[in-house]
Amino acid sequence: MAPERSIFDRFARWIERQLGRSTTFALAFFSIVLWGVSGPFFGWSDTWQLVINTGTTIVTFLMVFVIQNTQNRDTQALHLKLDELIRVNSTARNSLMGLEEKSNLEVEKVKSAFVELASTADAAGEKPSAASFSRSERPNSL
Repeated sequence: MAPERSIFDRFARWIERQLGRSTTFALAFFSIVLWGVSGPFFGWSDTWQLVINTGTTIVTFLMVFVIQNTQNRDTQALHLKLDELIRVNSTARNSLMGLEEKSNLEVEKVKSAFVELASTADAAGEKPSAASFSRSERPNSL
């Protein structure tokens, strides 16, 4: 049985689905038009302007957290899927699994190795392959 998701997770997922719809965009657009048209009735007052400023500020502030939650969940799922593909591919380097958890220095070292591998392959006019990796870089069994 799957663990119960938190109230915030369920709420963020629901909000994410609702805000991605064209009807939500149309509603937001209509709200802005309605606010603009109502300006003359309120004499273009400071209060009239404050309504839209306050509303958009609150919505923006709250949406930052919903968007970040969505990004975190999607990124984690993507990394897990990539890790599984690396794990089952016999020519892939298992050392790349969990790379997102390593320090910036370690990631830069791996990046440099790939840049060097690509430039070596380009110079030789060939596509980098599993054979291009040194014995220590070859995949390890799990």
